[in-house]
Amino acid sequence: MSDQLLYSLARPFLFFMDAESAHDFTLPGLKRAHNMGLTRLLSKPQADPRTVMGITFPNPVGLAAGLDKDGRYIDGLAAIGFGSIEIGTVTPRAQPGNPKPRMFRLPQANAIINRMGFNNGGVDAFVANVQASQFYQDKQGVLGLNIGKNADTPIEKAADDYLHCLQKVYPYASYVTVNISSPNTKNLRQLQGASELDDLLSQLKDAQQRLADQHKRYVPLTLKIAPDIDSEQIKTIAESLTRHKIDGVIATNTTITRDAVKGLQHGEEAGGLSGEPVFELSNKVVRALKSELGDALPIIGVGGIFSGEDAVAKMQAGALLVQVYSGLIYRGPALVRDCAEAIRKHK
Repeated sequence: MSDQLLYSLARPFLFFMDAESAHDFTLPGLKRAHNMGLTRLLSKPQADPRTVMGITFPNPVGLAAGLDKDGRYIDGLAAIGFGSIEIGTVTPRAQPGNPKPRMFRLPQANAIINRMGFNNGGVDAFVANVQASQFYQDKQGVLGLNIGKNADTPIEKAADDYLHCLQKVYPYASYVTVNISSPNTKNLRQLQGASELDDLLSQLKDAQQRLADQHKRYVPLTLKIAPDIDSEQIKTIAESLTRHKIDGVIATNTTITRDAVKGLQHGEEAGGLSGEPVFELSNKVVRALKSELGDALPIIGVGGIFSGEDAVAKMQAGALLVQVYSGLIYRGPALVRDCAEAIRKHK
């Protein structure tokens, strides 16, 4: 039985549950299936290695952060065939996130709205989970660790949280992503402003160099940005990224716009909108970044990828790698293979 058929049979059951309950059911189920050896039956993409940021990715299709915030399900997710897995966002201290309900499906738009609010068990538990994974122990592939700030940390002290997390996760990461673009932590997107971003990136770059000297290993830093920025903001961000020699940029996070889901059930819920409605918004940012950056640093494209054609379009916009999340919820594991195969055939 194919991956696609299996998922098409399971999806009505999963979609009968509310979105967060389905998430909390599916990931432990994937872990159990992996422990029983069942994930060996999944069809994996063919190898299509890409070297980006000095890292060799087995294929260009990665998992976006947010699905596994605490790194509890790394091994099961790796079995799907991703070229990289990004976990988090993690914060220095454990926090519950925003009150439930806080995740909503909008099936008519192939979309999800979430206002999770960086719910996680804190960076120490996160690191312990990474260390316990076979994926990490056996150096099986590329692991991105995504860091953020606690909700109760004042925005003017945000850099302290990022520096704390960077120091903790650095030894275990293939690369580290700095998430300043979630709409679900109050004032977080202020860090995308020119002076705030300059200050944060300067401190992070200094810390990265110290940690590289300490651990005798250079771990790239990427910045994850929002789709809700204009051309001037993109120009400012691009200049800051190159000035501070940041290693890559992930475009984009979820959107706060609601034009594409007006009138739909849950369409006015607060939070970040992901899925098909963010596809063109994300592509527009990727294209603008590519125009500003040229080949100065790589772009990882995220947002609304639901097919191999979507993944190719993201690459054509200027991305060297892509990541998926919402498409995985709607399409299932076969999406990873479809995207990887479409990209491989297109080059």
